[in-house]
Amino acid sequence: MSTDHEVGSVRDSVYCAAAVWSLYQAYRRIDDDRGKSYELGQSTVKCMRGILECWVKQAGRVEVFKTRQSNQHALHSKFHLHTGEEIYADDAYNHLQIDLVSLYLIFLVQMITSGLQIIYTQDEVAFVQNLVYYVERSYRTPDFGMWERGSKYNNGTPEIHASSIGMAKSALEAINGCNLFGEKGASWSVVYVDIDAHNRNRSIFETMLPRESSSKGVDASLLLTLSFPAFASHEERLVEQTKHNVITRLRGKRGFKRFSRDGFLSKIEEKNRRYYHNGELKDFEGHECEWPLFYIEMIIDGVFKSNSEQIEEYQNELRNCLHTDVNGDPVVTMYYAPDGDGSYVRSPSQSLFLWGQSMFIIAQLLTAGLLHINELDPIRRYLPSYNRPRRGGRYSAFQVCFFGSNLT
Repeated sequence: MSTDHEVGSVRDSVYCAAAVWSLYQAYRRIDDDRGKSYELGQSTVKCMRGILECWVKQAGRVEVFKTRQSNQHALHSKFHLHTGEEIYADDAYNHLQIDLVSLYLIFLVQMITSGLQIIYTQDEVAFVQNLVYYVERSYRTPDFGMWERGSKYNNGTPEIHASSIGMAKSALEAINGCNLFGEKGASWSVVYVDIDAHNRNRSIFETMLPRESSSKGVDASLLLTLSFPAFASHEERLVEQTKHNVITRLRGKRGFKRFSRDGFLSKIEEKNRRYYHNGELKDFEGHECEWPLFYIEMIIDGVFKSNSEQIEEYQNELRNCLHTDVNGDPVVTMYYAPDGDGSYVRSPSQSLFLWGQSMFIIAQLLTAGLLHINELDPIRRYLPSYNRPRRGGRYSAFQVCFFGSNLT
């Protein structure tokens, strides 16, 4: 799913699938939806399977990556929109994004738990198990992170990111013991996780907080890691400290900065250069773009915490960041760039910011009461582990039936 005619982004597609799936969950409440919920559910399946098929073509990479973690063997994050083939070479794009594969696994489990059948064959089960191996070593795998640039200095260097480790930790917790065939599965369709790898990820993740990485003291990506969709930690003090750090240091008038001295899409960034020069980073201070996406994230976070004041506060902020399309529908602006004179320049509106628009749809469904948090999070990631429902049968599911003729 992309507004680009050739390049399809896996991250955008996952969030689009999540938005359509949220609509599917909402429509299931209606007695006579005239087939709408089924159509939405199958659209979700189609998108998630499309991503899976792109990655299955790169299965050989996963095998090599398990022994040698490098960008040359990473699963790609961009594909040709129509053919599903590779579109950017390894040296032309920073494909190594552990958090992206983890995000896919989290939503895969959520959707299967809601009743959708996404995985069809034993080969696909084996591949998803390999994706688990792919993310298990995130605690010691430098990657390019959620913003696809690695180090804050944008010099092509990957680094250890707390957001990537947190996403991986959440994915491992979500998928451990999950039967990919749902209620109809057998013992061989269950996915397993190395508990030691999970514990290492948890330990390193919570040790790094509230920092994001060695070069980034604070990063807005941690909001998505600590709240929806990952809910990577339930250490209340640590979570609140990190969120407070992000809000106080990165919140602006039109959204949140991704991190301090972020030159991406700013007015003074040279668009024809992939990497920055040494010492160039200081020039971007005060010129960082602000992203309304994080206002939406704070609205969703407020719904999960039942914090009406937070919801209202960020809804009011978000209203100033929306514009309407030709049909009069609200559209989320991708970013606002400071122009240096105290005002902002809105991002071009020729294309739709799919990630932000998807999150906006989810937020609207939640705040309107059309979607419950338990429908958006069927596996209850938002609850501490000891409060989450236990899976009834790890290896199989069966139903006991009683027939009237046999009752005495």
